Amino acid sequence: MLNHQDNERICRVGREQPMGKFLRRNWLPFLLPEPLVAGGDPQAVQLLGEDFVVWRDAHGRPALFADGCLHRGASMLLARAEPDGLRCIYHGWKFGIDGKVLETPNVSDPDFKDRLRGRTFPVREAGGLFWTYLGAPGTEPEFPHWHWMDLPESNRLVVEHVQECNFVQVIEGLIDSTHLGFLHADAVRKTSDSSLEYANKISSVQFNLAPRLEAQDTEYGFFYAALRDRVDGQGALQTEARVTGFVAPFTVLNANGDIASHIVPLSDTRTAFIHIYWSETQKINEEPLRTEQLKFVGLDPECLASFGLTRSTLGKGEYPQRSNRFHQNRQSMRNGESWSGMPGLTEEDTVVTVSPGPIRDRSVEMLCSSDLAIAKLYRTLLRSVDEQQPPVVDWPRVRAANKVLAAGEDWRGMVPALAPSAAETAR
Repeated sequence: MLNHQDNERICRVGREQPMGKFLRRNWLPFLLPEPLVAGGDPQAVQLLGEDFVVWRDAHGRPALFADGCLHRGASMLLARAEPDGLRCIYHGWKFGIDGKVLETPNVSDPDFKDRLRGRTFPVREAGGLFWTYLGAPGTEPEFPHWHWMDLPESNRLVVEHVQECNFVQVIEGLIDSTHLGFLHADAVRKTSDSSLEYANKISSVQFNLAPRLEAQDTEYGFFYAALRDRVDGQGALQTEARVTGFVAPFTVLNANGDIASHIVPLSDTRTAFIHIYWSETQKINEEPLRTEQLKFVGLDPECLASFGLTRSTLGKGEYPQRSNRFHQNRQSMRNGESWSGMPGLTEEDTVVTVSPGPIRDRSVEMLCSSDLAIAKLYRTLLRSVDEQQPPVVDWPRVRAANKVLAAGEDWRGMVPALAPSAAETAR
């Protein structure tokens, strides 16, 4: 439970809000590169409640511009795209991708432009995403180097959907292991017959709906383990550990060990949910595995569009909302065909996340023992906004995992970041 003041502190992302200030101290993934072509049209982007324009110049170099022209605020979405910069259509001011003011043709002083700097922000392309830094120049932290960024594009599948709610309640669903056997019961029942690695790794959650939970704090967030006892084929008791990681302010490492999520606030009440799947051995970004994976989790283009979960369909038409019961199929529930009445995992997660409202009132919730990670999340985010320091992360060693533990084995040994490094052991 959080009081109203603390709830506001971790949820509001405006420039002058505590969480907004902290987020601007971090590199932010904000877009998949596919919509942008070299020398093409500028595209509108919203991030942390602010409007921006993203564009590639004729050489393919990406840039992020503040939406309003430096001169008198006309939208740069309207700008002319020229080989080396964007030119505002209002008075012809032209800006390079690095913020350099190239021309101010309505000013006679030739040196005037050299005294100005356009409002642009650094952009880096890594891991199938565009990243930017919205803080003060020169204060950038170390750029993230997650291990999946080094995999071939064919072995890494990156896709997003967008939701009409605050980013914290999206993160909550990702660190809640016990909901898998309930909300996603339909999909979990199908896992035994699936050839997908993803499906096989979550199959066992249906056999123990109330796992024991343990957690370990880190300097950048926490790990928690869902421990499920089960009996093997020989009648021996085993314990399966599913270990999930959270790295502040928005990254969740799924216990499957090959999935990560970046939960990025577009505004106080709109969130981009970026999914990253990877495989060391399989080309999951190539057909037929790509489509099979996306359909299993409800991230295929048709399903996302029908639920209004894309940037172009969000909030438009008859998208799922309270007035139409979120397009829930009650007949399939009555017939015993579906637990949730929803077509896929993504849609199930979306409706339970969106249904409490744009920003959930945590002062009236009743947490229980299965919400250990939720309480950890609150404390981590409150600490983050208090300290205002971007996390220092040992990127290659921060991984989630799942396995059946040997007798007496501690789940913390499954996570490289929680085990002593070679250098520490040598000391």
